[in-house]
Amino acid sequence: MIDCGEGTQMHLLRNHIKISRLRHVLISHLHGDHYFGLIGLISTLHLFGRRYPLNIYAPAPLKSIIEAQLEASETALNFELFFHPLGLNDIRIIIDEKKYIVEAFPMKHRITCHGFRISEKPKPIRINKELLPEDISIADIGTLLKGESVLHPSGEVKYDAAYHTLPPKKSYSYAYCSDTIYDPGLVPYLRKADVLYHEATFAEDMAPRATETFHSTASQAADIAKKAEVSRLYLGHYSTRYKDPTPLLHEAKQVFDQTFLSEEGNTIILEP
Repeated sequence: MIDCGEGTQMHLLRNHIKISRLRHVLISHLHGDHYFGLIGLISTLHLFGRRYPLNIYAPAPLKSIIEAQLEASETALNFELFFHPLGLNDIRIIIDEKKYIVEAFPMKHRITCHGFRISEKPKPIRINKELLPEDISIADIGTLLKGESVLHPSGEVKYDAAYHTLPPKKSYSYAYCSDTIYDPGLVPYLRKADVLYHEATFAEDMAPRATETFHSTASQAADIAKKAEVSRLYLGHYSTRYKDPTPLLHEAKQVFDQTFLSEEGNTIILEP
């Protein structure tokens, strides 16, 4: 999970997402709309009897904030909380799982703030089942899955890997930029991402206000997406002055056509 504002639990329940599966929480920065829901989520996991650890990646002060809240409520959690502090200029891999990695990178906001990029690791090659002989052994299939041809004892090719296998499926990446002033320095961290979420707090006519508050306009977000050559841009973090964010979308699409609005409850499906 990336960021945990107020009401996060209700949104998860409404969208039928099991919080018991949660292992990692990434907090971009310590403005309330990005972490005020975390103590409630932690408390709920405790009440549900969770036993396995929860990892939290966030600016260092969050550890003492959560510990103070637990102490004030005299709560001794059933599970361990592991805090992984993010420093001001951290640029590193913070999660390395079997199928994906998560990288953190600094953004320019009024306080310490990080963006994140989730990247799938290269996927394995696949067996072409339509061309697979019925009598092939499990061992020979294992050899093909390594990208190696199966050979006869004489050295002749029995099953050609190039013929019997298919290329790996595409590995996708998602980049997240929550609160940041317009910053072309982010481009290297976002390069070629399949999906980029970038804040678009204001329209371009409010550009001075965006700069003053260390936020971005919709067209600035689109410019970052264009420079980074991402496949899709999703805008978010709209100012409450925009009851309908459609004008922000129109503004951004003039710069980067593959721009969409982030909307609560939407699922993005990336086609292979």
